[in-house]
Amino acid sequence: MKRCKWVNEKSELYKKYHDEEWGTPKYDDKELFELLILESFQAGLSWLTVLKKREAFRKAYDNFDVTKVANYTDDKINELLQNPDIIRSKNKIAASINNAKIFIQIQKEFGSFSKYIWAFSDNKIVKNITDNIPVSTPLSDTVSKDLKKRGMKYVGTVIIYSYLQAIGIVDDHEKDCFRY
Repeated sequence: MKRCKWVNEKSELYKKYHDEEWGTPKYDDKELFELLILESFQAGLSWLTVLKKREAFRKAYDNFDVTKVANYTDDKINELLQNPDIIRSKNKIAASINNAKIFIQIQKEFGSFSKYIWAFSDNKIVKNITDNIPVSTPLSDTVSKDLKKRGMKYVGTVIIYSYLQAIGIVDDHEKDCFRY
C-alpha cells in the first residue's frame, strides 16, 4: 500500500494517523480544538513527537474540553509544567489557554468554530494536484492573519497550513498515495 512520502513507515502510530485521520474533513469543534492545540505544540518539533504524546495531552488537558482549558488556573498551569508526559513549554501552555478563550469567542460569533474555519474555503476541500506540497499558502496566510488579529498565539501560517491539512480543509495526499 503506497502512502505519502512523508510517512515514517516504521511507525505504526504515524501510519495510522496518515491512513485514518490526516486530510479527513473534520467538523466537530472538539476535534478542531484538539488539533489546533496539538499543532501549536508542534512548533519547532516533529509531528511524530506530538502524536506520541497525544494521549497524555488528552488526559492532561481534560480531554480538550475548551471551557475547562479556557479556565485553567495557575495551579493547573504548574501541574502541566510538571507533567513529563507532555511538551512542557510555559509559552505554549499559556498560548493554549489564551487560544481556548478566543476559540470560545469565535464559537459565539459564528455559531461554531467549524462554521468559522470552513468558511475560509467556502466549505470546500482544497485538493492539491502536485507532489511538491507547500508549507504555507495564501489560504493559510489569511487564516493565520485572522486568528492573530483575534489574539491567538502560535498560529503562524506554517502551523495553520499543517492544521488545515490535519482537519481536512486541505487534502495534500500525494498522487501515488492510496488516499489520493
